[in-house]
Amino acid sequence: MEQPVIPAYGRRSLAELTPSLLAALGMPNMPNSLDIDPVRRVCLLLIDGLGAGQLRGYAEDAPFLASLPAEEPLTAGFPASTPVSLASLGTGTPPGAHGILGLSFEAEHGELLDALKWTTHVDGKPVDQREQLPPEQVQPLETALTVAAHAGIDVRVVSSRLFEGSGLTRAALRGGEYRGVHALGDLAAELITALSGGAGPGFCYGYHADLDVLGHVYGPGSLPWRLQLSAIDRVAALVAEALPADGLLAVTADHGMVTVPERERINADTDPVLRAGVRLLGGDARARHVYAEPGAVDDVLAAWTERLGERAWVLPREEAIAAGWFGPVHTPQPRRRIGDVVVALRGDAAVIRTEAEKIPATFIGHHGSLTAAEQEIPLLLLHGNGK
Repeated sequence: MEQPVIPAYGRRSLAELTPSLLAALGMPNMPNSLDIDPVRRVCLLLIDGLGAGQLRGYAEDAPFLASLPAEEPLTAGFPASTPVSLASLGTGTPPGAHGILGLSFEAEHGELLDALKWTTHVDGKPVDQREQLPPEQVQPLETALTVAAHAGIDVRVVSSRLFEGSGLTRAALRGGEYRGVHALGDLAAELITALSGGAGPGFCYGYHADLDVLGHVYGPGSLPWRLQLSAIDRVAALVAEALPADGLLAVTADHGMVTVPERERINADTDPVLRAGVRLLGGDARARHVYAEPGAVDDVLAAWTERLGERAWVLPREEAIAAGWFGPVHTPQPRRRIGDVVVALRGDAAVIRTEAEKIPATFIGHHGSLTAAEQEIPLLLLHGNGK
């Protein structure tokens, strides 16, 4: 029987990575849980959607990355989705602390907030919520990047120019100098420039989204996905060539991905069993927050448990928290955002929504759950001195 991979919060989750890298740069009061050796310049490259198992399985398409010294894999956190993982990376805390708890979750006034686009839906249309739901209030913790910048470290965030000033960037990655890029060429150039910066300590975070996009559309392991993996492998190799002797290239991901065949896609928008008593349905296809109508929690829990059977782990909110899915949840705000019922899909099943999530419902690749394929992400470290 498949068992859930509970994120190793406090030991080997994505939340430990940035504090450990900053500690390696000499920052006091930053725990170095991952025991990273001292350095002067750090480049952290996050490849969206590259699970540790996928890198092993397609090593021939990424010969440089596959050649790097591989640490024991990290765990992404739950849900294993980009907004959750980037908030964990940026704040150095688990989801239960920073409160970005899924691709979408119930916000302060009963609306479902899309954390990737920072929108809600009104009359079927997306509405920007950066003013009504300021990201700095939805995620109020000071980021590790802000702490580092205040300590005099040269902090840069290198990502698509389209994400500059976005709700998720403001919530998860505020504090560094944002360098917007257009393609792989200027992504590599900006990372190389950051590594060759001044004499003081520097931390540069680089993000690549396209592998995840192609995994969703064509499936992980498809030819387009493999060719994209080869392209980002070349970028990583170019950055490594520019590493100073006291520099470090760290490569990781925000989650892995699984292929979901059409027969395993359960449509919550048309299934009367899954709709009954449900007020809001958040998360994504592999990790759902189910918000019940008043008085209907037990009925919703029973219905989803019976309907999904061995296709999912289905727990009420408090049991999911107690099981450690989100890490410690000490404040009311994150607790309220967790569904009354929390669903983590097993195997290759998914709960899609053909009406509310029309484009994601067509995806072949999905992620978010507690399987090894989604939770285990690489941690590759290359020091400029070759060690």
